[in-house]
Amino acid sequence: MKTINRLLFLFTVLFMFNTAIVAQEEAERPEYMTVVTMYWNPDQEDFDMKTWKSIEKEYLDKVTSKNEHIMGAGFYLHQFTADNTELLYVQTYKDWDAIDKSGARDGELAKEAWPDADARKAFFKKRNAFYADKHSDEIYATMSGAKVITENPGKDLTLYVRKSHFSFPEGGTQKEFSELRKEYLENVIHKNDIIKAYYPSSHGWGSDSTEFIEAFYVESLGDIDKMFDKNFELLKAHWPDEDTRKEVGKKAGKYYTGVHSDYIYTFVHELSK
Repeated sequence: MKTINRLLFLFTVLFMFNTAIVAQEEAERPEYMTVVTMYWNPDQEDFDMKTWKSIEKEYLDKVTSKNEHIMGAGFYLHQFTADNTELLYVQTYKDWDAIDKSGARDGELAKEAWPDADARKAFFKKRNAFYADKHSDEIYATMSGAKVITENPGKDLTLYVRKSHFSFPEGGTQKEFSELRKEYLENVIHKNDIIKAYYPSSHGWGSDSTEFIEAFYVESLGDIDKMFDKNFELLKAHWPDEDTRKEVGKKAGKYYTGVHSDYIYTFVHELSK
């Protein structure tokens, strides 16, 4: 019975909280996000970042930007991760159906952009030469409470990603989890002007069902430390009593394992939809 209760709680929090609230709070928010972890081709000679950007910009303009099933897209380059050859390609979608439709639509748009088969083949050969053959894929369900970038920032940003893991405590409830999270987001994350954007998401389809992903966009690497300092200032301002802060932290902390990992990337503004 204990196992069944935990599974029911998992379903309630990670499915109901992440998807049903979309219609209530953010009707235009994408429901899903795909993350492709790719790797630079180690055998490519004379690698040139400008050439890579120009090729991907051409594909963005002719295909991705015209694909109505893709709400957003962007590249993220390694700054501080376990593998300096990796880069991420992220796309967002209105719903699950859009993920399926986007691939077929990409193919149609590519044929329109390069109607000559040989020219199309040559372009993709040139594009694919930048990447190694291996890659991995994850699908995440977006969560409410995002602090959204409303327009292209016009410059590269630093992306700090924190991967935490949900815990499913005895006596935990969706109501308590939702209220604690909402209060923290409204009074800390959304009031922190150093954070230019914030996107939370959780496991949708992939290797770890407990994953909770938080993506923080700031202007520079140095702003990450400033962001944490400002978060603590705002935390103390909203809960000035230390005992109250400890109690709130204890209540919220039981929903997480306490284990997390950190990653830092560069958001390439020229290659974003």
